Amino acid sequence: MNVGITCYPTVGGSGFVATELGIDLARRGHTVHFISYALPTRLTHLHERLRFHEVATTAYPLFGDYRPYTLALASKMVEVAQHEKLDVLHVHYAIPHAISAFIAKQILNGIGPKVITTLHGTDITIVGRDPSYLPITKYGIDVSDGVTAVSKSLRDDTIANFGTTKPIEVIPNFIDPTRFHRREGEGPFFSCGRKIVCHASNFRKVKRIEDVLEIFLRVQKRVASRLVMLGDGPERPMAEAFVREHGLEDSVYFIGHVANVEEAFGSVDLFLLPSETESFGVAALEALASEVPVIASRAGGLPEVVIDGEMGYLRPVGDVDGMAERAIELLSNDALRERMGKAGRAWAIEQFDTAKIIPQYTDYYEKVLLG
Repeated sequence: MNVGITCYPTVGGSGFVATELGIDLARRGHTVHFISYALPTRLTHLHERLRFHEVATTAYPLFGDYRPYTLALASKMVEVAQHEKLDVLHVHYAIPHAISAFIAKQILNGIGPKVITTLHGTDITIVGRDPSYLPITKYGIDVSDGVTAVSKSLRDDTIANFGTTKPIEVIPNFIDPTRFHRREGEGPFFSCGRKIVCHASNFRKVKRIEDVLEIFLRVQKRVASRLVMLGDGPERPMAEAFVREHGLEDSVYFIGHVANVEEAFGSVDLFLLPSETESFGVAALEALASEVPVIASRAGGLPEVVIDGEMGYLRPVGDVDGMAERAIELLSNDALRERMGKAGRAWAIEQFDTAKIIPQYTDYYEKVLLG
């Protein structure tokens, strides 16, 4: 098949999943065309079946600071669909990609690719519920030829929040177990002699960055440890101020965005994800595949990824004390941590291996095409 993929190219779960999907599809013999305003962050693999088409917006005085990206994207989708004869246009994140795809399809008079929209989380739970975007988000879902969601929780939230009757296929996120694995003795953080706690996110409020720091503040008083913060975003200045205020400068490291996140995950001891909500929790899955136990919130799709008590622990949102106690327990008991780590990797491979999930996408493409 010829598949067009549109995603946000920045750091974030939806872009990561879309990029990894495209890379794997290319390896399987399909031709994949990424259509976005920049090269996706994780598109570091060269392959003869991977293409990138940049969306350029025009600076014009009447536009001011608001260049009409949605329209420029729709035009580029039309161009790529016509010249590359796309079979499927797979858009990730409903706003504005589903609407751009619908406009492109109208311009093509219905003679063009089938549009499949994958819902990833905040496009439904936060942005899409905003009164300014709710009607158009629902419309984008309803006019898509096919819709998928990355978890049962997100599917149910979509139906409840938008009242849509559109069938939504649940296809979970996935992991490449050859890429994410334990790196005993070879990772970048093994040499410090302390237990390593890790968090990775886009540092938005929904990630509850302050909870991560409060948990670690309690942990480091009982266990010799360091906290590695991967990623960046609006909450980072607050986090850095917290670290200075509590004298944690020698124990908390802000690494920023890293392309080879698997090297970090493979060399840490515990992963924290105390988010307000997660539609799925890609970072949690990547940690599990790396044999790293996860402590996370019992929210959104996280219970579908982390089995409480088997490969980590789930606590209510905001239960800093409870998460800290569980973290201390795991960091103080090597045997327990190793057992949970191995259980997490076995679960990740059993349920979320790319070898099992990517065929679900290709099967769904074919189902929609036969329509």
